[in-house]
Amino acid sequence: MDKPRTGQRFLLKLPVELQWKSAAGRRRKAAGKIRDISSSGIFIAIPVRVPRATSISIKTVLPIEVTRVPVELLCKGRVVRWIESGPVQGVCVTIDEYDFRLMAQSGPGVELSPKAAD
Repeated sequence: MDKPRTGQRFLLKLPVELQWKSAAGRRRKAAGKIRDISSSGIFIAIPVRVPRATSISIKTVLPIEVTRVPVELLCKGRVVRWIESGPVQGVCVTIDEYDFRLMAQSGPGVELSPKAAD
């Protein structure tokens, strides 16, 4: 049985990249869009069905209007549910761990030490 929702959910429309391994062990990737997020879970609209209990990695860039510096949000979690309701389909993911990574302003994925960002 799925755990009940915990924490307040926030509507957040951001593009996201997902990675997971198929049952055959092949690395899979897909792009989707975050619909809402909380401290313990996230719903991602995605055109690919990912099976329940699949471990999944999630990456998105947070809006600079909020963070003031380019920040990437990296999450690891597990798919707890697939939802298909009319035109919306996607995965509900329980977040097991997350990290914020400061990015260089010239491009994504370049880490800066906290001192260099001052």
